[in-house]
Amino acid sequence: MPLSRQLPTTDNATKEDGPAPDDSRERTPDDTTTTDRDTATDRTAATDHADTAAGGTDGRDDAGAGADDAPAAAGTAAGRTGAGEQPPGDDTAPAGDRARAGDDADHGPEQPSAEEESAPAGRPARTEDPPPAPAPAIPRTGPPRPAPRTARGGGDDGTAGGGAPRAAARRNPERPERPWRRGPRGRWRAEHPAAARVLTHGTTALAVLLVFAALVMPNGLSRFTPFAFTRLPGEAVVAAAVLLFLPPRARRWVAALSGAGLGLLLVLKFVDIGFYSVLSRPFDLVLDWILFEDGHSFLESTVGGTAATAAVIGAVTLAAAVPVLMTLAVIRLSEILVRHRATATRTTFVVAIVWITCSAIGLQIGSTPVASSAAAKLVKDRVNRVEAGIEDERKFARVAAVDDFGDTPPDELLTALRGKDVLFAFIESYGRVAIDENPEMSRLMSAALAEDTDRLDKAGFSSRSGFLRSPTTGAGSWLAHSTLWSGLWVDNQRRYRTVTASDRLTLTGAFQRSGAWRTVGMMPGVTRAWPEGKFYDFDTIYDSKELGYRGPKFSWTPVPDQYTLSAFERLERAKKDRDPLMAGIILATSHNPWAPIPRMIGWDEVGNGSVYHAMKEEGKDPEEVWKDPEQVRTEYRRAVEYSMDSLVSYLEEYGDEDTVLVVLGDHQPVPTVAGDGASRDVPISIVAHDEAVLDRISDWEWDEGLKPGPDAPVWRMDTFRDRFLTAYGPEADAPSASEPEFDADADADKKTDPDKAAKR
Repeated sequence: MPLSRQLPTTDNATKEDGPAPDDSRERTPDDTTTTDRDTATDRTAATDHADTAAGGTDGRDDAGAGADDAPAAAGTAAGRTGAGEQPPGDDTAPAGDRARAGDDADHGPEQPSAEEESAPAGRPARTEDPPPAPAPAIPRTGPPRPAPRTARGGGDDGTAGGGAPRAAARRNPERPERPWRRGPRGRWRAEHPAAARVLTHGTTALAVLLVFAALVMPNGLSRFTPFAFTRLPGEAVVAAAVLLFLPPRARRWVAALSGAGLGLLLVLKFVDIGFYSVLSRPFDLVLDWILFEDGHSFLESTVGGTAATAAVIGAVTLAAAVPVLMTLAVIRLSEILVRHRATATRTTFVVAIVWITCSAIGLQIGSTPVASSAAAKLVKDRVNRVEAGIEDERKFARVAAVDDFGDTPPDELLTALRGKDVLFAFIESYGRVAIDENPEMSRLMSAALAEDTDRLDKAGFSSRSGFLRSPTTGAGSWLAHSTLWSGLWVDNQRRYRTVTASDRLTLTGAFQRSGAWRTVGMMPGVTRAWPEGKFYDFDTIYDSKELGYRGPKFSWTPVPDQYTLSAFERLERAKKDRDPLMAGIILATSHNPWAPIPRMIGWDEVGNGSVYHAMKEEGKDPEEVWKDPEQVRTEYRRAVEYSMDSLVSYLEEYGDEDTVLVVLGDHQPVPTVAGDGASRDVPISIVAHDEAVLDRISDWEWDEGLKPGPDAPVWRMDTFRDRFLTAYGPEADAPSASEPEFDADADADKKTDPDKAAKR
């Protein structure tokens, strides 16, 4: 009897299974290459032999594989007999051919049944003992087991009975699937192995660089130094240790979430760089979203609508792409860590020891610590800022509820200024840097202010000057305006919304409540609805549309300063039989980007502003100006000189003995002009024809002229309202100026600059 008849059947071909069906169906080969099949056969030959000899099971489903697989199994077993053994029949053909040959084989009565093969007696004698018989198969009575993903057995070409490679059943579960082996990518890699290796290594290197940059990149341009990128990020060490010891599914989730979070952190750093460049502070996650709209408006007015839209689209695309790319980078690196687990574990351990050692001894390169946890500190700082902002809102509401002048009777307000026109003029971006913080700029600006002071003296006006500390820098003029008018420290958008929604008495409101003045707002920078204007108690507000201007915009500046003052004179002050005026006037020519700049002309030439078209064509292109920081500073100085010249010329032309001018800056210019670490101080001057007006502030110790000296007093801007109302109120029983609320930033400035401490 052939050897295949003597082998015990599997539990799928027991007596209860009935006669074995014909296994004559043709096998369909899969798309595995010859090399892959040969490799799979070599790796699994020993294991398959042991399986056949030990238990007779071929790994197939109990219900799906029955006695019909016996011919193929017999052929396989016959091919695995020892040297010199040849079972009867055509055993020279491959196993697959023998299985297909069964289509024409006679399976009639001459073939013994399963009962005869399994009988203990009646075996024919053989010259060699057969392999030891396994234990009898135990019939299964439960439901059939689900078929495994791959089946063993089949032909000797290394493929399973169903055509799948045997190696697939033994694939390392820690090693990710590589579908590119069988698709176009796999063919491309096979045809271009060198390029494939370069692509693989290059992608990995880019992933490492992206993650490293997100962890150590500073969030301000002033901190971009070569030493900043010599730091060792502790967050990377912790992440590697966690990913190495997580199970596969959890590892993938942690890697994806960590990558997305790291990508958002990198986006936040880019936004911080922009905010530090303009406002000298980081982005507020709660309050600063409104500023993006202002930034878009600024771009439209400076570079045009098309370029502004393109910039917005590019920024949004980048903000969306960075988290996606970072997620893919972290997932890729986590797979590499697991693929080389032993090496990665040792490396992580060594790097952790190095990080701890550098942190303990305080090792630095330059002034930068080698052991870094900057990313974790940045996240913690933003969380603390959000919590502090919530607490600040409650604190500010309590402070705003206290107002020493809130219940002052109208007849006791501003009694020393009755009958006079009082003009408050804000010069945009007029900061201390123009006075004494930049040597070259200060030299030229000081000469211009000295000339302006002489012109005022000749016109019969005197002036006193000091400094105020603004709540903002670089931008955010409305924060400075609301701080001066309300007497509250308004340094963020939440406080601005709170104060403008309240009924607090403003400096403008004090003039209005007295009933002795008509209050007017000249707001050329207001180009859309401004509901907050109601808070300032102006009887009339003239925005850019109501000024009657028919000239061009000068970059961001909608209206030249000389035209704004000319419109004020024409619309309000030139009227006959009018009440005294209190006016808030915004001079916007000195607003960033300071190009092109109009020039002074005769007051009778201003007209409706059409004369300025030729001036704009003659002016400089802001894009060209901003290519050179030194040229930016020059144009800034020229813009401030123009604004101040407009005011002095107005007083020369239209001022009289009842004219009082309070002129001040709202904030320092951007760091490109002011430099990093500049103060928040802005100059302020009071100009009057009547000496009695200046006598009222003699105890303020301000310097004479339009230029305050380096030792001039510095007050917080929120204290000015109470000081002004006190100085020009009744001489007897006047309420004293309230102490300002504590502000950590301002208090720190006083400690670092004791010579600039506020004087009462």
